[in-house]
Amino acid sequence: MTKKKQAITYGQVSEIEGLDYLNARYIEQTFSRHAHEGYCVGVISQGTQGFYHNGAEHLAPQNTIILVNADEIHTGYAATENGWSYRAMYPLPQLFEQISEDLGKPEYGAPYFRQSVVRDDQLAAHFRQLFDTLDHSSDPIYRETLIYTALTQLVIRQGCSRIDIKPAKGSDKALAMVKEFLDEYPNWQITLTELAALACMTPYSLVRAFKRKFGLPPHAYQIQVRLRLARRLLKQGIAIKDAAIEAGFHDQSHFHRHFKSAMGITPGRYMKHV
Repeated sequence: MTKKKQAITYGQVSEIEGLDYLNARYIEQTFSRHAHEGYCVGVISQGTQGFYHNGAEHLAPQNTIILVNADEIHTGYAATENGWSYRAMYPLPQLFEQISEDLGKPEYGAPYFRQSVVRDDQLAAHFRQLFDTLDHSSDPIYRETLIYTALTQLVIRQGCSRIDIKPAKGSDKALAMVKEFLDEYPNWQITLTELAALACMTPYSLVRAFKRKFGLPPHAYQIQVRLRLARRLLKQGIAIKDAAIEAGFHDQSHFHRHFKSAMGITPGRYMKHV
């Protein structure tokens, strides 16, 4: 029997700026801990995906929906011998904020999804129809209508407000300041000692506290922010070598290794899709 091959296709929704979507079949792919600038909303077509998220391991079998909030650390791996297939999209928080306004609840802002794996057949059907339409229809009104319909139903059926989240304590504010620095200056060659001084902490305590708060130590989080910047540069048509250097990577091979580990494909193949 012929072994099935991996297949990955990225796309961008032309009607909505910054909205990416993915059609993928993975056999032996293992994703390192990473995060997306947008939410991850995926529907499993075949097989079962395993992944780490929110401090626990999860299994997402066929027809379930994966929900990962923006900037949350997660992994991904095959939980069955033949891997898994899924369709996913990555809405930015701004898009969900617009939907909250449309629902008459602008104070809610972007929603928070508590469950990592959801069994909701009606909602999954909405997203399957949406993904099929993105693949086969060029009608902008129809495509956009299905996007807003599916995402609005997602917010209504599975979202909750971030208003209930407790305000940050003093140490949390210091950690948030370090995170904000890394977000704003991804290509700076800053040292751990300098980051610790920014938070008024020792280097060792910063590493432990930052990982406990955000799921990754500072150096690993910095790599994710650099990858995010590099993806934006690649979408703009910047050459791979130049994107790697501008994003703060030491060299192209260093960039290539981290990109494939987080995205499942090489930077070159990614550029062909976007």
